[in-house]
Amino acid sequence: MRPNINLTKATLTGALGGLLFGFDTVVIAGAIDALVRLYHLNPQDKGLTVAIGLVGTVIGALGAGVVGQKLGGRETLRITAVLYLASAVGCGLAWNWHSFMVFRFIGGLGIGASSVLGPVYIAELAPAKWRGRLVSAFQFNVVFGIMVAYTSNYVIRLLDLGAAEWRWQVGIAAVPALAFLVLLFGIPRSPRWLAARNHDEEALGVLRMMGEANPEGALADIRAALDEEHTTAHEPVFKWKYRYPLFLAISTGAFNQLAGINAILYYLNNIFAAAGFSQISSYQQAIAIGATNFVFTIVGMALIDKAGRKTLLLIGAAGCSTCLAGVAWLFHTQSHQHALLPLLITYIAFFSISQGAVIWVYIGEVFPTHVRSKGQGIGSASHWIMNATIALEFPVVVNYMSTATPFVFFAFMTVVQFLVVLFIFPETKGQTLEALQRRLVAAD
Repeated sequence: MRPNINLTKATLTGALGGLLFGFDTVVIAGAIDALVRLYHLNPQDKGLTVAIGLVGTVIGALGAGVVGQKLGGRETLRITAVLYLASAVGCGLAWNWHSFMVFRFIGGLGIGASSVLGPVYIAELAPAKWRGRLVSAFQFNVVFGIMVAYTSNYVIRLLDLGAAEWRWQVGIAAVPALAFLVLLFGIPRSPRWLAARNHDEEALGVLRMMGEANPEGALADIRAALDEEHTTAHEPVFKWKYRYPLFLAISTGAFNQLAGINAILYYLNNIFAAAGFSQISSYQQAIAIGATNFVFTIVGMALIDKAGRKTLLLIGAAGCSTCLAGVAWLFHTQSHQHALLPLLITYIAFFSISQGAVIWVYIGEVFPTHVRSKGQGIGSASHWIMNATIALEFPVVVNYMSTATPFVFFAFMTVVQFLVVLFIFPETKGQTLEALQRRLVAAD
């Protein structure tokens, strides 16, 4: 038995925020050099131009949990769609560096909020046996958006649009943003959010619509879990009993970025240029990286409910650390530049089947219903704070030290991740959200 049409539609719509997330995240890779030349940016300002969007994501991620808990994931996702649309149009029409920064910050708010609410919304709709694959559809759309952004940058580059090239590269995101907003008016509210507010009849209807085998039993389990918590929708997530889920969410988000993934994606053209590749060649290499990310995320989605989250994280950490060490050695010795693309492709493959497929699924699983959006916001904020810090400092470290230095750091941190996952992380595959709540949340 496969997910029915209603569940599939709701999942794909909720996950469409991931496509915009991926597109907006890396489209700056094509525009950044033009912005540096146009506005005479130094390394610090270059890093800030990339990182300002990420500052928005931190605020969006932290705020989304509270807003999502109050309004519901569906309604809050509509707000993120408006933010995406405003950012795309504003960045494309920006009249100076400061206006570009403001609109990029607004886009960051949308990215941060959707990174919290998209996975939570899907997780709360999906039956346990499908949850891993359906929630990872969000990450699938993230990497699809990354591939589309790299391809779009390359195609626009070939059109020879001159000074307007970067405006088209960042502004084209308005098209999927508008589609996302429209589609969000055709999906239901989360049954768990509805049950938490005593809208049991509507929750039961949604469970039936989603193809739940035993909707009455599922609703009873949800209600029992809510009763066990003895909580309200306004309960704070920073409580001692949530220490284990908080550690898992924060460390999962942080290690995702300490592996260097987004720094590499943001500055991919610059990394290839440092190895001697031409600008057009760098765009082509970026497409190869994006395609690898896309293909192996599909592999990760196929494996996540079979191999399990923890196993995939261990395999990915081991593979990523080896590849990152190889890239560091390549830049340190200034030799074998031809090996850069194979190393990065292999790194992306290991990352995509592990952290890329697991992060949003795992963070969305470890918290109970009443604080899930808030907990997802904490994990997402950890991800984006680390992302912003690394994106801001990457060009500075490369400028004042060497291109090899950040890759040495990333390789070391993936080794640390391997050890933490091995000894501390639990496996969550095949368990209902309510069963995980009883297992991971300590008694008061």
